[in-house]
Amino acid sequence: MSEYKVALIGFGGVNRALAQLAADNNAQWKQELGFELKIVGISDLHLGAAVCPDGFDLQALRELPAEKGALSRLPGGKKEAATEEVIETSGADIVAEATFTNAVNGEPASSYCRLALTRGISVVTTNKGPVAFHAEALKRVAAEHGVYFEYEGAVMSGTPVIRLGRELLAGSALKGFEGILNGTSNFVLSSMESGLSFSEALEKAQRLGYAEADPTADIEGHDVRLKVVILANELLGAKLKSADVPCKGISGLTLQNIQDAVAANARWKLIGSASKMADGTIRASVEPRMLPLENSLTGVGDAVNAVTFKTGLLGDVTVRGPGAGRIETAYALLADIISIHKAKTAKGN
Repeated sequence: MSEYKVALIGFGGVNRALAQLAADNNAQWKQELGFELKIVGISDLHLGAAVCPDGFDLQALRELPAEKGALSRLPGGKKEAATEEVIETSGADIVAEATFTNAVNGEPASSYCRLALTRGISVVTTNKGPVAFHAEALKRVAAEHGVYFEYEGAVMSGTPVIRLGRELLAGSALKGFEGILNGTSNFVLSSMESGLSFSEALEKAQRLGYAEADPTADIEGHDVRLKVVILANELLGAKLKSADVPCKGISGLTLQNIQDAVAANARWKLIGSASKMADGTIRASVEPRMLPLENSLTGVGDAVNAVTFKTGLLGDVTVRGPGAGRIETAYALLADIISIHKAKTAKGN
């Protein structure tokens, strides 16, 4: 049985949920997965930082209030964030990075990941920024230092689309994909089908917690564009940057547009897609599309995500599931740790 010491960078919903999962399931994981998790360091911009190489009391982490400087209450705690210190002094085997996504350059999360990897610490992350902007470089650094860089949760939270496309569809002649990759925009469109205007549907999404106070990244497709870059580069061998992907959101759709689609046995969906062309180039886009009801993505409503893989051998393969949620996204971190454990076990490490 292995024990993995984990440092948490960011202690908001996702990493707090990972600590909660460990508190509830470590005993079961010992038997079923062959390892348990010990949280040895935490750094958070709001809560501060703490290091405990012997491992924190997981129940104490569960009960920690979301108050400024709250980590100073723990052994080895302080009121200010100290990310580099936590990475370098906690003795972690794995860093779980779950901070905010910077859609411009992926910083500072990318630097946190790079620092950990250069120190011989594996990284699991749910952050789209480091993956969309620096995945290849970070994977090289990981390989150079004999560790791992995993990021399943960067696209569809706990729904395993990256690993599905990369491993289970290997050899299927993957030609492209199209998907509903943002739950907020999909919820807004579903709400408009019930008769709400765009502004009313967006307000409802904000009230229910599906949309941020500033919903621009979701509504205008910027979030989806980063996910398209990640999937296209990872699964189709593309070298895309965010600026290479034309992007149009759903703010221009009216209630009349939605109703006209319903009358035509169709639905509007915000679709992120990429296709491998005959000359080997990759064409990608983010745009609203009016899909016929027979399309497998048309029935995906509310905040659910889905992606259809276009393959030469199997035809279309569609997977749907939650694209957000604290427990669901924390599960993606666990899935990445499981992958690391399997790889290490196979090498006899």
